[in-house]
Amino acid sequence: MSRITAWIRRNLVVLAGLLALAYLVLPNLVVLAFSFNKPAGKFNYAWNEFSTDAWTDPCGVAEMCQSLSLSLQIAVAATVGATVLGTMVAFALARYRFRGKGATSAMIFLPMAMPEVVMAASLGTLFLNMRIPFGFTTILIAHIMFCLSFVVTAVKARVMSMDPRLEQAAQDLYATPVQTFLRVTLPLAAPGIAAGALLSFALSFDDFIITQFNSGPTTVTFPMFVWGASQRGIPVQVNVIGTAMFIAAVALTVVGQWLGNRRKAVA
Repeated sequence: MSRITAWIRRNLVVLAGLLALAYLVLPNLVVLAFSFNKPAGKFNYAWNEFSTDAWTDPCGVAEMCQSLSLSLQIAVAATVGATVLGTMVAFALARYRFRGKGATSAMIFLPMAMPEVVMAASLGTLFLNMRIPFGFTTILIAHIMFCLSFVVTAVKARVMSMDPRLEQAAQDLYATPVQTFLRVTLPLAAPGIAAGALLSFALSFDDFIITQFNSGPTTVTFPMFVWGASQRGIPVQVNVIGTAMFIAAVALTVVGQWLGNRRKAVA
């Protein structure tokens, strides 16, 4: 017993991390398992029979793939917009001094602390007063506004940790400002930019509250489709899409980690 207790004490942090990871992954494994289920009724809550029908026909449910395509389009466009704007704002806040910098920082980070329903209702009221028709454009603007704070936070943290002497060394070697930015500054800030972009894509893709307040009658995103389908029975294809997104995210993380380790080994 003393050896077991000593081993647990030495590996307590690792065990706690593994338990937390299992707690996070378990719902995804349940979704994976039920993507191969053939429910007896409308609801896919109890295991009935193993089947691959949903995987062979993921678009078998009417309007599901259209909503998925719309969510992907909005997520990609919002990611590009939020990443470009957020990166510029992060560099400005981290590198320059200007009047109103503190107020700007507070306004940028406010959406992260504000409940989504408040921001969603505010944007919806703004679009109504400006008489902008609700649809793809209003959802895109709302998602960029929502994701901007997360990009600024990720990129600003990376920029503030960068050594300015590397850029000064490039200038001493007669590099132009454009060359210094493209060959020194941008590669150093790339991990923060990539983290902000991935976070923006994930937040935009699965957002429901902001989308619900700023969508039109014909703009149904994938989360809105799932919410509507839950009232009459979520189809198994939803589990398939969720599992595919989870596998893609894990694969992207593994590849990124592998490339990072390879870069460190070469260096």
